[in-house]
Amino acid sequence: MHFEKPSKEKPCTQPTVKKLLEEKRKRETSSVPSPCSHSSLVPPDYKHLSAAEAANCPVDMDTSQSTHLTFRTELDQNKLRDAQRLLDGMDFSRITEQDEDGDTILHIYTAKGLRECAFVAAQRLKSLGALDEKEHKGKTALLVAVTANLPDIVHDLLSLRADINTCDVYGQTALHLAAHYGYSLVLQALLSHMHPPNLEARNFDGMTPLHCAALSHCLTMKAIYTGAQSDLSLSSRATEMLACVQLLLSHGASLLSQEIKSNNTVLHLAVKEGNIDLVRFLLKIPPDNMKVFVDLKQFVNMKAHGHTALHMAAGLHGNPYQKEMLQLLLCRGADPSIRSLENDQAAHLLQSGPVGEQLKALLKRRNTSSRRRILSLQDKE
Repeated sequence: MHFEKPSKEKPCTQPTVKKLLEEKRKRETSSVPSPCSHSSLVPPDYKHLSAAEAANCPVDMDTSQSTHLTFRTELDQNKLRDAQRLLDGMDFSRITEQDEDGDTILHIYTAKGLRECAFVAAQRLKSLGALDEKEHKGKTALLVAVTANLPDIVHDLLSLRADINTCDVYGQTALHLAAHYGYSLVLQALLSHMHPPNLEARNFDGMTPLHCAALSHCLTMKAIYTGAQSDLSLSSRATEMLACVQLLLSHGASLLSQEIKSNNTVLHLAVKEGNIDLVRFLLKIPPDNMKVFVDLKQFVNMKAHGHTALHMAAGLHGNPYQKEMLQLLLCRGADPSIRSLENDQAAHLLQSGPVGEQLKALLKRRNTSSRRRILSLQDKE
């Protein structure tokens, strides 16, 4: 008996979700070089919807969220009803199944920015205990929403109790991803959740979200300092990334946290990368405005593999901000007499020549002044 082969569905001509996310990321980063070495921070390979689904979904044409506007927390009730009808008419297995890459329909709706469809799908999956299903790179729908810079969908998923501390295959939590990309509204949505995320969670590089935010800001500022990138949006991107640093600190992230691989604090990272803007910010933070009190003198003199921030600043030969960094650190209590594991003081790491001699005199004056204060206190006792 002859059986006629079923006709294959014609391929959809619309761009894939992966392509849409890549284009979205390209617009948002405005040619800022990626500060992360992991491919986990590239939007995942989500498939497009079928032509029928795409035609019936209530699509919001402008799904991108401006980081300078407050995102709306209310769902569009008309679109919500349309989404409910769409999923009611869908085969149950289509809602629950995962494809060869582990994507559920919730991952796809989220990546497409189809808020109301994602919300209804999330409700269905939550009832089945599958709200936090992971795709092949370990991303839940929440992590996809963060990567796509969709604070409204992040808000919706958190309201349905999506796991805020889950991580992908590289150990990146939602906070790590938001901090890395400089998505301040997404970060705000995460930090304002009734069950706050773990601010000190470590990714597999041993970094906290605060480290990720600082590193991203450093590399963006490096592009500005060197003039390697002339895009005018770099400045606004740097502002957003600094806002992420501030948000994390105001919610209790610790300035004293050290990344595991190199023991760097955010101050070490800023000085090492020659990021004067971040150094100024970190050394002018009033402790009273922070959730966690920090002894700034202790913070400034912390060591990373034997080197203080002052040692690192002394090694910035030729950097136009070297002198200012040294002065800022000294004003905040940096101790020039501290020695590294190689028994070097900061003065020993300065460049040779007239500039190095001037900076050495600066360190020597502060060292002498510190010794005089110590002797004066001893005499009073």
